[in-house]
Amino acid sequence: MTGSQVIEEMRKKGCRITKQRKLIVDIIMNNEFNSCKEIYYRVIKEDPTIGMATVYRMINQLEEMNVIRRIERIEVVR
Repeated sequence: MTGSQVIEEMRKKGCRITKQRKLIVDIIMNNEFNSCKEIYYRVIKEDPTIGMATVYRMINQLEEMNVIRRIERIEVVR
């Protein structure tokens, strides 16, 4: 799924499409990340006015739309 397809799906579901949401979707869809914080740090490089809560809400919305999947990582300490 492309960023524009995600935005169109959001529009169909009645979601307001803001510049911030478009930016977050584009960054998520065009990069690979290991954590939500990585996404946040990448987003604020482009627009420092975007808060962490906005990024997390967008991540949750994309999860609910089955666009992304969050994977919990557990490492064994030896």
